[in-house]
Amino acid sequence: MLALLLATLALAPKQAPEAPSAKEVEALVAEYVGLDAKVEAGRARQDEILARLAALPPLSAKDAAAWRKKVAKLADKGAELDPKSGRHFLWPDEGDGRGLYIVCGETKKPKGLFIGLHGGGAGEGDAETARYAFESAAGNLGWAAIFPEVLEKTERGWTDSGTEEFVIELVERALRTWKLDRARVFMGGHSMGGYGTWTLGARHADLFAGLTASAGGPTPYLEGGKVTGIVEGVIPNLRNVRLVVYQSDDDPQVPPEANRKAVELLAQAREKWGGYDFDYWEEQGRGHDEPPGGMKALLARVEKEKRQPVPDTVLWQPSLAWPRQLYWLYWEHPLPRVTVSASLHADRGEVRVQCSSGGEGLYVLLDERVLPLDRDVKIFFNDQEVFAGKPERSLAALLSTAARGDPELTFDARIPLLR
Repeated sequence: MLALLLATLALAPKQAPEAPSAKEVEALVAEYVGLDAKVEAGRARQDEILARLAALPPLSAKDAAAWRKKVAKLADKGAELDPKSGRHFLWPDEGDGRGLYIVCGETKKPKGLFIGLHGGGAGEGDAETARYAFESAAGNLGWAAIFPEVLEKTERGWTDSGTEEFVIELVERALRTWKLDRARVFMGGHSMGGYGTWTLGARHADLFAGLTASAGGPTPYLEGGKVTGIVEGVIPNLRNVRLVVYQSDDDPQVPPEANRKAVELLAQAREKWGGYDFDYWEEQGRGHDEPPGGMKALLARVEKEKRQPVPDTVLWQPSLAWPRQLYWLYWEHPLPRVTVSASLHADRGEVRVQCSSGGEGLYVLLDERVLPLDRDVKIFFNDQEVFAGKPERSLAALLSTAARGDPELTFDARIPLLR
């Protein structure tokens, strides 16, 4: 009898979750914005909240606009930085202070933001060296400049767990501290800072207008002492951000082979997918020094750039669990080393997405900048049509993107690619 009852229950249609009340919705939205998406527990709770909000009816265009303002206001209440020039700690109450960063440049009315990453290695490196190299160049452009110091001085300090989150937190807080044009955020570094620029710049490409890597390359794959490739999560993601790479042919600390291979792969990617605006600047006989003309000459190659928040094509190869959005793609649980290519065809009202493996929890994000929401659109995933019709605005879609506090990366609708 018990077995029959269990079988009957299993076959019974599942009831849709009850929609939260208006008061509950307000509380859930506020809680979502306050969660730390850089940690697993924060992401898990965010997913629970989105699942509850998915039971709500679609939003009208008017309601979506109202929620955009409301969520943006909540996100703007987040922590800020000390805007005064000088040395500060992100966590001043931990020990003697943790999370050292130096503020300088134009701090009154900055025209842009520059994040400068220092060089070093195991047991070496400090923020003052990056400040010394970049402060004048960034200040002359009217940019506010922030020079963080790695939390632990290891061989790959910038991509160590904790330090990478620290750097992105600095960017997010800086954008709340100053009235900055979000289209004018730049990153650069020398030596290990160049490595950090390559890697963090690629992983978080939708934050930046331009990247300048000096005498530092991405992590290569080696076979018999020869560079055969570049670590995953770098080359594909750089399609829509300006990149300048400086290298000396006789650098004893960072030999040119890794950068040469990387720009070869960038050129191949550009041939296949378009985009990939990059300069490779190689000089002879300068060792591990700065480029001719110093960092002023390096920043001059990106100073006029602006971020593209809605490019026509997005390439995404995740390597971390916590950046869950790249431009107009969202992935609940990104799969490392899996490549996603998504192209927008506005003339046909279509989006086409290819994924080399999986795709569970992967969404296309939409608003009027991507495709008109009052018209039928078609979404294709691995050449199969997965959606046709008018997209519906939803609070779940809006909140999952607006919580970043970045209006240009906030979207009203999302279409799952696997149901």
